[in-house]
Amino acid sequence: MGRSRRTLPEELLLLALDPTTGTTAQPQSLDLGLAGAQLVELALAGRIAPDGDRIAVVVPRPTGDPTLDCALELLRRRGAPVRAVNWIGGPRLGLRQTYLSHLERCGMVHAVEGQMCGVLPTTRYQATDTAISREIRARLDSAIRTGVPPDPRTAALAALAHAVGLGKHLYPGNEGRSSRSRLRDLIRHDPMGGLVAHAVMDVQNGAAAQPRRGPAPAGRQAAGARPAPEPARGVPAQPRRGSMARAVAH
Repeated sequence: MGRSRRTLPEELLLLALDPTTGTTAQPQSLDLGLAGAQLVELALAGRIAPDGDRIAVVVPRPTGDPTLDCALELLRRRGAPVRAVNWIGGPRLGLRQTYLSHLERCGMVHAVEGQMCGVLPTTRYQATDTAISREIRARLDSAIRTGVPPDPRTAALAALAHAVGLGKHLYPGNEGRSSRSRLRDLIRHDPMGGLVAHAVMDVQNGAAAQPRRGPAPAGRQAAGARPAPEPARGVPAQPRRGSMARAVAH
């Protein structure tokens, strides 16, 4: 994959970056969204494909993007297709910082060091070229305003933006209510983006436990009793919601 265009994780992060404060909106859910955006980008590159609610590697060849290739290799090592909700719900600490550092190396943002309460070191990130962020935002605005079905990349970006809660950041207040609603509706225009976006929301809602199972055979379960859940094999445990909070201001 060439570096002539931005990847979906990079675009989602730039979309979430507040140009005034240098912080990212929805930081906890954004980490989940970045993991989901990696899946969509790998699907657009033809490396993975949906298999029901699971993700299967179809072409293990590297893309040339180190961060995406790391995710692709981890998926390949699983052997069998993995549920999107379990993949996204796995530990993702550091992913946001990885992409912020990458954008800084590319010259798209610059780090501003500071202190919180005069003691705790903080790092904020300011966009160096706001035209890029405006172009990303304009694609979403156009899809919302015109009602014309967007291209798969923009549709997936819209789905992810909705899933991580960026709607209120991008279209705030009562005046942005209709835009937020249309942003949510764009989720249907890209199957992979929709699958991943729903998985992101399921993780946030605590619904990333187990696939639905059929009823137990007669005689195997007492009346009114619930079967004990089986632990998922080879699936990383879902982090607590507070575990993604960072001390630094990004």
